[in-house]
Amino acid sequence: MDKVSKTNAARLLDKAKVDYDLIPYKVDPDNLAAEHVAEELGEDINSVFKTLVLHGDKAGYFVCVVPGNMEVDLKKAAKVAGSKKAELIPMKELLPLTGYIRGGCSPIGMKKAFPTYFHLTVSGFEFVYVSAGVRGLQFKIRPADLVAFCKATVADIAEEKV
Repeated sequence: MDKVSKTNAARLLDKAKVDYDLIPYKVDPDNLAAEHVAEELGEDINSVFKTLVLHGDKAGYFVCVVPGNMEVDLKKAAKVAGSKKAELIPMKELLPLTGYIRGGCSPIGMKKAFPTYFHLTVSGFEFVYVSAGVRGLQFKIRPADLVAFCKATVADIAEEKV
């Protein structure tokens, strides 16, 4: 594989002296699901986290990072963020709001720092995987380092996919 070029998110981690590995994978533009990413990486779907941006009625925009095999629980997420209700933002708002596209949205290096919440299970792994800011590239990073860098809260914000 060609030399992996650093993303803005990777440069931010470098500047903060946070250890990570950049792991490239083959992108399927028709399947951006976390399951596909986990399969390509050869990793447990539970350790591959997806980054979702929500809007709460009181909290405004916030970020939820949940395992690939789970879905954000809108009620729990809203409550944790200090809202009565919350919803995922429309896809067309993702790029202008975060600077990232679907399938390449990282909790690191968004245009603006939003309150960020990781699902409880993040702490149960030696390493987790999150998008490095582009499709086809994941960070392999220690959960404590990731949560600390994102100034995130760990909370019960997701449920198993039905």
